[in-house]
Amino acid sequence: MAGKNPWGGGSGSGDDGTSGSDGDSGGDSGGSGESGGPRNPWLPGGGEPGKRRSASIEDIFKSRGPEGPRRAGGGGGNGGGGFRFPERPDGKSWVPVILGGVALVWVGATSFHFIQPGEQAIVTWLGGKYSGTLDSGMQLTAPWPLQLVEKENVSQVRLEEVPGTKTEKLILTGDQNLVDLSYLIRWNISDLTLYKYQLNDPRNALLEIGEAAMRAAVARQDLDSVLTGAGRAEIEQDVRMAMQARLDAYRSGISVQGIEINKVDPPSRVEEAFKDVSSAQQDADANINRARAVAQQLLARAQGDASEFNDIYEEYKLAPEVTRRRLYYETMEQILSKTDKTIVESGNVTPYLPLPELKRRAQAAPSAAAPQAQQGQ
Repeated sequence: MAGKNPWGGGSGSGDDGTSGSDGDSGGDSGGSGESGGPRNPWLPGGGEPGKRRSASIEDIFKSRGPEGPRRAGGGGGNGGGGFRFPERPDGKSWVPVILGGVALVWVGATSFHFIQPGEQAIVTWLGGKYSGTLDSGMQLTAPWPLQLVEKENVSQVRLEEVPGTKTEKLILTGDQNLVDLSYLIRWNISDLTLYKYQLNDPRNALLEIGEAAMRAAVARQDLDSVLTGAGRAEIEQDVRMAMQARLDAYRSGISVQGIEINKVDPPSRVEEAFKDVSSAQQDADANINRARAVAQQLLARAQGDASEFNDIYEEYKLAPEVTRRRLYYETMEQILSKTDKTIVESGNVTPYLPLPELKRRAQAAPSAAAPQAQQGQ
């Protein structure tokens, strides 16, 4: 039985399985010209029977033709076209129009900037060179990435707590004592351009200047004025003025709105001793206040007695005898009202009348009758 040729319709093989053709000597010219030669599978359409030639690269990968790209090894000119972008009615491509629209939207979205009230913005070329400062409102710049816009709220009051929570900061007072003091700095941006480009780290500079000013102000006060609060207002005012003067000298673009001292305590190692001293001082102040109150009462009473004496003396000069008798009677009335009295008369009347004893008995009789009345009920 003859073996089947896997390359096509040639049938010139013998019974021993060897090919009956001349082999591969056909080349580009078709070889031996025998009708039983093998078919070339790489040629379009499978090639013509009986004609063998080597496939070229142009035959394998056909370039794009009018009908679209041709598949390698396809069966004809209409074999399967690729993706084609839609065309405009005039036959031109939509790609330039789409790219132009995207560019227009990009320019509009990155060139117009709305700056909120209280905000300012820094404009830079390619994120490096300074270009200008924008105020609030609708502003126009070159599109990104040619110009970059960085917004900043310049009206917001910012808070810096020194030295922070659960941290001890010891400051030396004018009388060589240490206090644990914490304070709050309220500030905002006065010039955004200076704030961004004048100092390397504006916030750190603010904290350093604030600490130096606070230490200098506390060193001018003694311990009592700092602890009791008598000198706190003066310290806060001095620190704010000193900080603002130094920041203006550095052209920092920062405005200090105020300083608030939150806590002034003794160091933790001597806190108990400070509490004892403070308690003793409070007791001393209380005693002093009570003594002053008593002194004021005595002084007021003495002044009243002196005024009364002057009034009596004026009346005595007008009627000496009448005033003398009235003073005598008033004085005796005051004295006798506070002492026990005994009246003794001569004649047939009882010579001794114990008025105080009778008075005590009269007072004791009702009190003794009350329990008896309760028992009878």
